Amino acid sequence: MKILGTKISSDQLFKLVFHLVLWSVWIGLPILNNADNERGYRFTIAIIPVALTNIPLFLLNSDWLIPSVFRRKGMATYLLSLLGLIVVFALFQNYFKEWIVPSELIKRHHSAFWAVVPVLFVTAISTGYGFIQLLLQQEKIRQQEQEERLKSELSFLRSQISPHFIFNVLNSIVYLIRSKSNQAESVTIKLSELMRYLLYESGDAQVSLGKELEYLKNYVELQKIRFEEDVDIRMNIEGSPGSQLIEPMLMIPFVENAFKHGVGLIAEPIIDIQLRIEEKLLTFSVKNKTAGNASEDKDNASGIGLRNVQRRLELLYPNKHVLNTGRNGEWFEVKMSIELHA
Repeated sequence: MKILGTKISSDQLFKLVFHLVLWSVWIGLPILNNADNERGYRFTIAIIPVALTNIPLFLLNSDWLIPSVFRRKGMATYLLSLLGLIVVFALFQNYFKEWIVPSELIKRHHSAFWAVVPVLFVTAISTGYGFIQLLLQQEKIRQQEQEERLKSELSFLRSQISPHFIFNVLNSIVYLIRSKSNQAESVTIKLSELMRYLLYESGDAQVSLGKELEYLKNYVELQKIRFEEDVDIRMNIEGSPGSQLIEPMLMIPFVENAFKHGVGLIAEPIIDIQLRIEEKLLTFSVKNKTAGNASEDKDNASGIGLRNVQRRLELLYPNKHVLNTGRNGEWFEVKMSIELHA
C-alpha cells in the first residue's frame, strides 16, 4: 500500500492505524464526556498538550525499552528503567499541567492522583502492545529463518538432480555410439533439448505442467531409441495439463529408476508409465518387472533420486501428496498423486 507516494508494509500500516485510533480516543473521549460541562470542557481543552506527552511515553516503552533493554538486559533492568520512566513523566506532566492550565481549573486535591494515573494507564497499554509486537517479530524472524533453511535445502536437492540425470542419459549415448547406430546424432540433438530444459527451466520454483510432461516424453522417447524392441516401454497420458504448475523434475527420477532396475537380466522387461490429469489432481504411476529376489538398491547411488523426490514432496506439498513405493509380485511399482497449483 502507498501513502503519499511512499510504500508501507502491512505491519507499518497496522501501527499507524493503531496509534491513530488510540490517540484519537485518548484525546477525543474526554472532550465528548465534558461537552455539557463548561468548566470540565475548558480543562480538557487546556490539558491536550499534556495528554499529547503520553505519545513519547508510549513509544519509549514499546519501541525502545521492550525491544532493546528487556531483550538485551533482562526483566529486572527493564522494570527499573520503566519505573524511572514513569516517575519522570509523572513529574513532568504535573509541572507542565500547572504551567499551561489556568489555576482556577485545577483541583488541587486531585493534582497528584491525576499526575500518576494517566501515566500508569498509558504504560500498561504500551507494555501489552510492546510485548505483543515483540512476540510477533520473533515469530516472523523464526518463519523467515525456516524459509531460508527450506530454500537452502531445496537448492541442494535440485543441485543433485543434474549430475544424476546427465550420467544416465550419457550412458545411453555411449551405447548408441559403440553400436554405431544411425540414431546417435538424433539422440544427441534430443539430449540437447533435454539439457536446455534442465539448465534453464528446472531451476525455477515452479514450471508449467505442460513443459514437465514434454520433458518426460522426450526422455522416454530417448530410451525407446536406445532399447528398440528389447524393452516393452508403455506410456499413457490422460487429460490436458492446462495452466497447472508443478515443482520440476518430480516424475523423472521414478522413470529413471524403472529403467535402471527394470532392464538387463530380466525376461521380457516392461516399463509401464501411466499419468492422469484431473483438474488440479495429478496421478502418476510407473512400474517395472523385477529380477526375482534381486535387491532394488544395486549400488550406493541407487535411490538418490527417489529420496530426493520424497524430501521435496514433504517440503513443497505437505498434506497435498501421496507417495507409495514397493514390490507387488514380480513388479516394482511407484504411485504418486499431487494437488497441483494453478
